[in-house]
Amino acid sequence: MSSARRWASAALAFSGAISAAVLTSPASAAVFNGSAQGLSHPFHSTSGNWSGYAATGARFTSVSATWTQPAVSCGSQTTYSSFWVGLDGDGSNSVEQTGTEADCSGGRAVYSSWYEMYPAYPVNFSNPVSPGDVFQASVTYNGSNKFTLVLTDKTKNWSHTIHSTLSNPALASAEVIAEAPSSSSGVLPLAKFGTVNFSASKANGAALSSFSPDKITMATGSTTKAVPGALSSAGNFSVAWKHS
Repeated sequence: MSSARRWASAALAFSGAISAAVLTSPASAAVFNGSAQGLSHPFHSTSGNWSGYAATGARFTSVSATWTQPAVSCGSQTTYSSFWVGLDGDGSNSVEQTGTEADCSGGRAVYSSWYEMYPAYPVNFSNPVSPGDVFQASVTYNGSNKFTLVLTDKTKNWSHTIHSTLSNPALASAEVIAEAPSSSSGVLPLAKFGTVNFSASKANGAALSSFSPDKITMATGSTTKAVPGALSSAGNFSVAWKHS
């Protein structure tokens, strides 16, 4: 899977698709949240950088979810994590996404928010983000290669609405994901975010569960990094950190 995503503390970050190699947002490096490589099915996959749920098998024109920004525990290692909703990326080479970040740099927690139209570079928002903030996010395809991305911090009462274009979008998947971002050198160490709780996850206006989405565990080799919990009929689930 693939995805690209944001600029992070003095670094260019990308996020965006399920894959063993991904792009992220470090503090002085190019980082992406999304890059796309095909997933294996049926419905229980392993990704080097994604954990959560991805729906396929239909034409997807919208995705949305709510989550509470988790707090990261920081040691001496520089680590990264992101939480987002998006269209495409599961088997396609583009991802349209928006979300938040929780990183560790120099032993200090750094929180941020962003949107990304991968493979274009991610763009960070300047608004403050804190652990415990409740976020609502959506990505909507409006036709004619036009997208609307909305990210709202319900706790701090700020919101961004982005209108963007992308030629010939696949519209082949919808995702709600916790991610280990990546740089040009590969997937970055995953920040110890504890557990992130997503709720009201929807695709095409219906509960994400109605599409029998793929349940994705983040793992590299024998190391499991993050595991999603069960997805309820209301679109609620959690992702638990296991290893950097």
